[in-house]
Amino acid sequence: MSSLSPSVGAARQPFYKSLYVQVLAAIAIGIALGHFYPALGEQMKPLGDGFIKLIKMIIAPIIFCTVVLGIAGMENMKKVGKTGGLALLYFEVVSTVALVIGLVVVNLMQPGTGMHVDPANLDTKGIAAYVEPGKMKGTVDFLLAIIPSSVVDAFAKGDILQVLLFSVMFGFALQKFGGKHNMVFTFIDKLSHVLFAIVGAIMKVAPIGAFGAMAFTIGKYGVGTLMQLAQLMASFYGTCLLFIFVVLGLIAKVHGFSIVKFIKFIKEELLIVLGTSSSESVLPRMMRKLEHAGAEKSVVGLVIPTGYSFNLDGTSIYLTMAAVFIAQATDTPMSLTQQLTLLAVLLLTSKGAAGVTGSGFIVLAATLSAVGGVPVAGLALILGIDRFMSEARALTNLIGNGVATLVVAKWCGQLDSQQMQAALDGAPMPEGSEPSLEQALAAAGQALPAAVHEAAPGAR
Repeated sequence: MSSLSPSVGAARQPFYKSLYVQVLAAIAIGIALGHFYPALGEQMKPLGDGFIKLIKMIIAPIIFCTVVLGIAGMENMKKVGKTGGLALLYFEVVSTVALVIGLVVVNLMQPGTGMHVDPANLDTKGIAAYVEPGKMKGTVDFLLAIIPSSVVDAFAKGDILQVLLFSVMFGFALQKFGGKHNMVFTFIDKLSHVLFAIVGAIMKVAPIGAFGAMAFTIGKYGVGTLMQLAQLMASFYGTCLLFIFVVLGLIAKVHGFSIVKFIKFIKEELLIVLGTSSSESVLPRMMRKLEHAGAEKSVVGLVIPTGYSFNLDGTSIYLTMAAVFIAQATDTPMSLTQQLTLLAVLLLTSKGAAGVTGSGFIVLAATLSAVGGVPVAGLALILGIDRFMSEARALTNLIGNGVATLVVAKWCGQLDSQQMQAALDGAPMPEGSEPSLEQALAAAGQALPAAVHEAAPGAR
């Protein structure tokens, strides 16, 4: 545990060099620019898009390396199946709770009641791009879509579930050929250091990405947009806070840690998500943070990527609240049976969402099309404020997946509780745990020839 203890007399870096402070300042400047110079603010969109693309570029190979190293390095393969099964059980239970909470709150608050909107008078041009991708998929189609047409295609599209499937299969196969004693394992280990070093370099421009995304949002939609449909937004943000501090807080307490300390532990990641509205933007960084918090690499590698499709708590809350809000606003009555049907459909469609901006809106379109009754044209009502609600969705998703990882790790006996408490109390990452890009590239370069030789026909 000594490696987790802060170095005595270690120099404290100036506050302005902290990523937390830099991102916070960038968000504030972005809001100001978008408000006072909206046209200029809209032109900042490429900065936010560019940052998210840089992160998405590296997600698939990082998932591959982390999952392969976690599985191939395990001595007992039964643990992998146990981890996956417990993770899916946790996801299903907690995301169902999130859906139910959203349904209960929107019925109690009734934010859409009294609006008396006629769907025929709504401008539906803006939602056309979301309705077509949101065509309902059956269970069989959803499962078949997890199987890539080729390995290259999975990595090229960056489909998390497809990459995860191949990574799990590769990890099992590598374990049969010596696991961590195989030179291929060594190469992938070195490669993972290279990838995380690249992530470290990308994160240095996170403030620029957060600035661009926030300036665009405020410049395009305006602060005034926040005042329209304010009751729905207030209900949604309040419900997310309720879910985080009551539901996730209770889960965390039962499993030996504080939700407040955990939120403080990932504050930099939360700020980046706040600026970019995408929980995917910090996926690699979260994986490294959770390993630092005592969770085994194999658990982190399975739970976090899977959670980005199966455990989106914030998106689940949003889906039930938005669907019923549209029904209320358009004076479309929904019986208890219809609402339970909506809930059942959402149990499937919500699992198809990814942790990227706009995915929740696409899933909502799919759900309304599948359930019927609620006019899909009503989506135009929330199109303008959906971008503002995406921040709360992404933040809740991120916190939910972080808590899920620690909980599943504890269930599997693969969580160092002492290390977790030290990390949550503020112990820094071990010195040298993040190699420089030059060091990581050199290490991988040394491992490559041996790995190629090991993989060559007749090498053994």
